[in-house]
Amino acid sequence: MRSRGLLSNSGSDDALDLLHDRFPRVSPEDGSLGAGGAARAVMASLAAQGAKEIRVANRTLDKAKEIADAVGPVVKVVPWDQRADALDGAALLANATSLGMAGKPPLEISLDRLPKGALVGDLIYIPPETPLLAAARMRGNITVNGLGLLLNQARPAFNAWFGVMPEITPALRQALAATF
Repeated sequence: MRSRGLLSNSGSDDALDLLHDRFPRVSPEDGSLGAGGAARAVMASLAAQGAKEIRVANRTLDKAKEIADAVGPVVKVVPWDQRADALDGAALLANATSLGMAGKPPLEISLDRLPKGALVGDLIYIPPETPLLAAARMRGNITVNGLGLLLNQARPAFNAWFGVMPEITPALRQALAATF
């Protein structure tokens, strides 16, 4: 599968739930987001919550433009070869490509322009720390992997099947992480 861009398309607010679950003070108004590819649902949620600018970088420029058109004028298209420049001033960088996933090459991006206070999320959960997350952590950024996204996506399905909306607790997170 060819990677397309940076962020996620879960069909809901699951990625935002992940961020708010782990980092309740993160707001889409805090800055811009490095995003793209299958991120349409997440970007729409960010836009609805007041994001001032969402930057989408995608290896296929037409796909990035399609996502921007669908979400609205808050989305700015950035050519893939300028993705590192798009990090300037960003509050959040989220990777939803397969790059960095077990058995795939790492996402190649310089974090030099990313503010030290920016949150770096990788929607991949195997491995628990991708090369992107390791590089961000080493430079002092707060990092989060895709395990929380997986958990937040599972909650509505569990509720639909069993009539109970599970709570994401540290014990649940640890139990799931131990299986990988």
